[in-house]
Amino acid sequence: MNRRSAPAWLLAVSLALNAGIVVAVALHQLQPPTQAGAARPSALNLPDYLELTPEQRQRWQQLEPAFLSDLAANWGDIRRHREALVRHIFADPPQRAAIDAEQARIAALQDAQQQRVIAQLLAERALLDEGQRARLMALLFRRYAQESSQEELLHRD
Repeated sequence: MNRRSAPAWLLAVSLALNAGIVVAVALHQLQPPTQAGAARPSALNLPDYLELTPEQRQRWQQLEPAFLSDLAANWGDIRRHREALVRHIFADPPQRAAIDAEQARIAALQDAQQQRVIAQLLAERALLDEGQRARLMALLFRRYAQESSQEELLHRD
């Protein structure tokens, strides 16, 4: 990898990690409710975990559909541009301008996705009490500490 492409790859890996975390949290929100005490960490139901009141659950459910739909659509766009990026990288010969254009588009899509997540978390924060906010924040920190990007997983021994 040459010097010029290293920052672009580092940015792509960093943004992929952030996007992966966002998707993992969103997927956990989609999990069906589980019986108390039988929940596995991978089947976490966030409204149950946060102990939302009925009123909070109703407001939470109003926030989710548009967010999850936007997130899924954005993730599909990112996946298509990543596939195009890989095709350009392995083309014979690689076209640097096409690679850079795909990388820039992926970065813009990931930035838009991160802004959606921030807006969603702020909306969720507004309906939570102090203890619930602390639980959500702790959960997010645990997830961030545990998650690896697919690229990291592919390159491990």
